[in-house]
Amino acid sequence: MKQDSSGPAVRNLQKKLKRLGFNPARLDGVFGKKTRAALIRFQKSRGLVADEIAGPRTLAALNLKIDESITSVIPLVTTDIVTRMFPFTFQSSIETNLPFVLTALEKEKLTDKNLVLVALSTIRAEAECFEPISELISRFNTSPGGRPFDLYDYRRDLGNKGPPDGEKFRGRGFIQLTGRINYQHYGNVIGLGNELVDKPEIANQPNVAAQLLAAYLKDREERIRDAITNDDLKTARQLVNGGSHGLDRFTDAFRIGENLIG
Repeated sequence: MKQDSSGPAVRNLQKKLKRLGFNPARLDGVFGKKTRAALIRFQKSRGLVADEIAGPRTLAALNLKIDESITSVIPLVTTDIVTRMFPFTFQSSIETNLPFVLTALEKEKLTDKNLVLVALSTIRAEAECFEPISELISRFNTSPGGRPFDLYDYRRDLGNKGPPDGEKFRGRGFIQLTGRINYQHYGNVIGLGNELVDKPEIANQPNVAAQLLAAYLKDREERIRDAITNDDLKTARQLVNGGSHGLDRFTDAFRIGENLIG
């Protein structure tokens, strides 16, 4: 809900704000300037982004029920739209794998436009073929003349303990999950336990790759939302990738989808 919205949901919002000491003046079900001002005061008091919108995080802070039928754009995300976001990708790959991604996003309640766009744009940046893939050898992961992925072997930030961890836990999936510590953590998060550590190749199964993508974004949801609210796509990309690799593809997909998804 935002300025110029109206209806019973706005009236409930106004009542809740007034009860908490943020008086919107009239309880008329019309999101006007005074309701907007009251909402901003509430958001600031709770450390939320003062974006003047009663979105999922603000409604949760108000302990108001979120109407998923209103916030979800999943029904609007069609193969045709995603194909236009991925102009260099076979439509057949999108048709095959998009349902897994949308199902995983719904499970994690990442169904609003911004988070859906971030998920799809992340796939464009990491796996433009819209298929789960494994990381290839490069100068960033393999030393000259060294074993494949030897630069990852002793990376403490990845939780790797030495050979063959670098190669075993190389990037995989839609999000290029990397490192023993991430395979262990997100394996537990999506209910696979140690199976993902014992059999890391299953991170490339479409349903598993989609769940890993959604779980990874869920962990960073609040900071990603803040970045998107400020139209800071570079920071949104860094929160997922840790750098700016693929930022051009991420930005292109996001802007195309922004115009196509209602």
